[in-house]
Amino acid sequence: MQRPVQDGGGSPPPALPPLLRLDPAQLAALPHLPAFFPGHWMAEAAETESVAALPVGAPGPAQLRYTPGPFRPPRLGTRQVPVLLVVGAGPDPVADALAAPPAQPDLALARAVMATMVEGRLGAPPGLPDLPLATGQARCILLDPCDPRQKEAAEARLRRLQAAQAEPLLLRDPFALGAPVLPGSLPAPDPWRLLDTRLPLHGASRDLALLALAAGVPLADGPLDGADPTAIWAAILAATRAADPFSGQPCTIEAALDLLALWREREAESRGIAACLGVHPYKRERLRDLLASASPPPAFAGSPARAITLAKARGGALLAWSASAPEDLPARCAAAGVPLAWLEDGFIRSAGLGAAFRAGASFALDQHGPYYDPGRESDLARLLATETFPPALLARARALRRAVVARGVTKYNLGGAVPAIGAPPGRRRILVPGQVEDDASIRQGAGAIRRNLDLLRAVRAAAPEAWLIYKPHPDIEAGFRRGRIAAAELDGVADQVLRSAPMAPLFGLVDEVHTITSLTGFEALLRGLPVTCWGTPFYAGWGLTTDHGPVATPPRTRRLTLDELVAGALILYPRCIDPLTLLPCPPEVLLDRMDRPDLFPPGRRARLRAAQGFVTRAIAWMRGWR
Repeated sequence: MQRPVQDGGGSPPPALPPLLRLDPAQLAALPHLPAFFPGHWMAEAAETESVAALPVGAPGPAQLRYTPGPFRPPRLGTRQVPVLLVVGAGPDPVADALAAPPAQPDLALARAVMATMVEGRLGAPPGLPDLPLATGQARCILLDPCDPRQKEAAEARLRRLQAAQAEPLLLRDPFALGAPVLPGSLPAPDPWRLLDTRLPLHGASRDLALLALAAGVPLADGPLDGADPTAIWAAILAATRAADPFSGQPCTIEAALDLLALWREREAESRGIAACLGVHPYKRERLRDLLASASPPPAFAGSPARAITLAKARGGALLAWSASAPEDLPARCAAAGVPLAWLEDGFIRSAGLGAAFRAGASFALDQHGPYYDPGRESDLARLLATETFPPALLARARALRRAVVARGVTKYNLGGAVPAIGAPPGRRRILVPGQVEDDASIRQGAGAIRRNLDLLRAVRAAAPEAWLIYKPHPDIEAGFRRGRIAAAELDGVADQVLRSAPMAPLFGLVDEVHTITSLTGFEALLRGLPVTCWGTPFYAGWGLTTDHGPVATPPRTRRLTLDELVAGALILYPRCIDPLTLLPCPPEVLLDRMDRPDLFPPGRRARLRAAQGFVTRAIAWMRGWR
């Protein structure tokens, strides 16, 4: 069956547009492939048709072929998902583009793309060692083409350089796939490490030469020697198309490059992780997707000794689930020479409770410590203390914050009826969210007040005239975690208890929030509510909250705007994964996915967990805890 490429919906035009026949296997692996060709009708190709060929017309002889060209995506596990394709009629679309440059090239776009390629270190083949290159006394680099057909030319280059006493460093071309043809050539590093040397390149392949032109590295004896870098890139961009794998729609080249840069950063970080500790079995499949890279997936271990042994044997870091890590883990990793990183749920997690074994879609991966521990400087605390937030990032943060508020997004995005607040007119309404009292954020981030009942008493003493609204933590209400308060103890300190109300609409019914370290305080800040912290959560100490908790180490002396906090905490810091495509994604995509609860199904043990919660709630009711 033929169907139109989805490019905004609507009825197909009366005149039949060009037809593309796409390979079924490629369509299954890359559902967004039709978005590279808007305005076409698409049909599955016959088994006898070439995978790379896209015949146009029915039956016409014309063909289109596509390649990522210089825009290679990083390898994420077994997947390489293109977001930019160079399209041409011949077997080599890049050569087609260079042979027929546009009459009016977009030189401004070319310069911007070249700068982005260099800044993001994009387009490299996957899996090459990303380590500094020792050049010694070398004055240039000679590239081994690793192709018998080019052996004579490569040997001639080597003789010329030796005769000129040019002292070349002999390296295999990073983009070459075959065996070396020049004796003594060294394995190639990541091409950007090669280009970092700024040494002239002799015999570079076209793929390497394109990156060198973008980086301003001199070329000699190669296919693009003497070419105008901007004109070359403008010609390629004229034949380049971009598509968003999350929306399945065409996108701008700039947006596609941003996504490639995000994937490269995530892949490089994941490549160094060899083992994971303390990760619940229901989270492991999602963690494998989150940490997908060109390296083998990390191993999972249940004991610190086993995890450290695995990480050391595999030559990588240990990633520990922060809340379940033993206190002596940093010392044990240091003694073994194993780098240690920390993992926790992100601030916009899922549609439903993690305690019901629903896999999350955002995570906090920190190289220095759990973000909720104010006793040491985490990556998040360091980022908030030192990051320069450019105007474009702040505008993005502002738009993201407004979208979060408008869509009523919170960490768990639970449903329920909007509650009625019983406060008399004119009385100040203070929301006090309950927390899991044995949670790691309480153990490490609380001060003198560590229990929900003590928090309520402190707020009542500080605001005796206020209407106090206590909302128990949903994990406690579900019977999964500790922290219930007996009904008799609530009398006199809480004016109203809301047990199953959704959090998002509740923000619009209160005047302020008091908390120990709850993420609810951060969510209240996003909505412009005053927040008082009785502990030291990650969002305290930056001038946006009233603080009664202990001083962080090091002290947080910088004053942040709300959008700077959002930029750091929701854009730069978390690692988000799209639960639909299982690709690393920006937070805006995750926000869209929160409208799809079906993407966050309960885990296989959810029924057993629900039964456990029912029993716990029944016991609590009989004991008068309610």
